[in-house]
Amino acid sequence: MTTLDDVDAAEAALPVWTAFGDLMAGLLGAFVLILVCTLGLQFELTARLQDEIQQRAAQTQRLQTLEQALAGPLAAGRVTLHNGRIGINGNVLFELSSAELQPEGRALLTSLAAPLTSYLKTRQEILMVSGFTDDRQVRGGSKAFADNWELSAQRALTVTRTLIEEGVPPAAVFAAAFGSQQAVASNADAEGRAKNRRVEIAPMPRQPAADGASPANAQAPSQPDTSAHVAPEAPRG
Repeated sequence: MTTLDDVDAAEAALPVWTAFGDLMAGLLGAFVLILVCTLGLQFELTARLQDEIQQRAAQTQRLQTLEQALAGPLAAGRVTLHNGRIGINGNVLFELSSAELQPEGRALLTSLAAPLTSYLKTRQEILMVSGFTDDRQVRGGSKAFADNWELSAQRALTVTRTLIEEGVPPAAVFAAAFGSQQAVASNADAEGRAKNRRVEIAPMPRQPAADGASPANAQAPSQPDTSAHVAPEAPRG
């Protein structure tokens, strides 16, 4: 027989179980929300990792292709290849304070033109020819160049024009001048200054052509503010 006390005890216990049920439902909802967020974050990280792996694989393939194209000059020690940048010592190409190409330098550029052209045919890339100098003033009292900016610009143009003469498409190459900026060695000694007097050729991604524009009119990729960009003149007839 149910007594009045039993009824009161049962009624008193009901709110406790109701609150406990609400608490458990809230905890379950929070757990589900955390699980969903965790899975979403995991999927995002996985996608980013896959993109990075693909980019690194593409970069590795790009470097291997470039190394194969330049196997001859690299084996002869006439050029260097570091992070996709082809380096040529300025002493091989030019005399001090001069932008006139030496015979040895022309022969070297002639040997590079064909493999670079072959490399570009299979890739949406463009060559940036960069001129660099040491930090010494232009020697010989020459009035041809006001400073190292002009000297590096003219040297980059000379190399660019020579590559075009040897078969590199004009729309696939442009020149940039860095003067004495971005030194790779100390300018305190002759050996370091010789390393800084250099020309680099670097393949870079080509920007997509604007609607209605031909590939030949596609813009060159944007460059750091420390460089002065120059375009080769049309060959004179």
